[in-house]
Amino acid sequence: MNETRKIAARIVNGFVTRKNATQAHGGNPAGVVLDADMLSDADMLAIAGKIGLSETAFVSKSASEGFKLDFFTPNRRIAHCGHATIAAFSYLAELGRARDGVTSKETVDGPRKIIIKDGAAYMEQLAPRYEHSADWAERDVGEADVLASLGIGENELDVRIRPVLVNTGNSFIVVAVRDAGVLKRIAPDQARIDAISNKLDLIGYYVFTTDRSATQADATARMFAPRYAIDEESATGMAAGPLASVLHDLLDIKKPRLVIEQGHFMTPPSPSVITVDLDLEDGRITGLMAGGYGSVMEEMTVTI
Repeated sequence: MNETRKIAARIVNGFVTRKNATQAHGGNPAGVVLDADMLSDADMLAIAGKIGLSETAFVSKSASEGFKLDFFTPNRRIAHCGHATIAAFSYLAELGRARDGVTSKETVDGPRKIIIKDGAAYMEQLAPRYEHSADWAERDVGEADVLASLGIGENELDVRIRPVLVNTGNSFIVVAVRDAGVLKRIAPDQARIDAISNKLDLIGYYVFTTDRSATQADATARMFAPRYAIDEESATGMAAGPLASVLHDLLDIKKPRLVIEQGHFMTPPSPSVITVDLDLEDGRITGLMAGGYGSVMEEMTVTI
């Protein structure tokens, strides 16, 4: 007879907005399980399913890096997760188990640098790689398919840029729309987005606008990832890197630091702030760090 086990977990919101060190709101909730060394992949998947959030981070010891992190959605393993990374390292910093300065995470996709500064955590992403719609044709996906899956027409796009696939460690299709009204009324066809995401091996779509009536940040965005059981989420650090690259490389916003908002157009809203620092060499992005603050919201016990 199998014995049940009780696993302690925390719900930590990553990329919260902060008025000061003690007042945080919004953000994207992630499960965080510490001291996960003895958990199998099947255990972690079961725990993530019971926590029921878009992603859960499992933190264990690493022989080569500061910590080992495994990420699971309710239905599968994922190589990286931005808000769960921020949640985990912010919580480790709060406990004094990670200190200000440089550390790292071991993942199934290799190591990534982490910087902790004043309680905020920043995670390393890679230099961007771009694929335009002509590159998708051999996988039976066209730009029209992407627009149809979002319920928008060409006249609702930002005229400066076409939808583009961007990878800084994970792949997203990044879509620029002309204004806040378009971003708000998007009606995603989750089944179609899922099918396209499978064909192109995407995490999902990141749809944004730079409309100044919508945001004072560099952009405000929405993220859809049904392939990973996420209809929409309020903060996506792994998508913010691709978007920051697009803003710099394709929309000529030549700043080393870009601020991206997300979650304002969800129901209910859960506003999030993601900061992206670009590593630049002769004007070319060679890497980036995306980060923000985390805040513990809840403690829970999961039985498996």
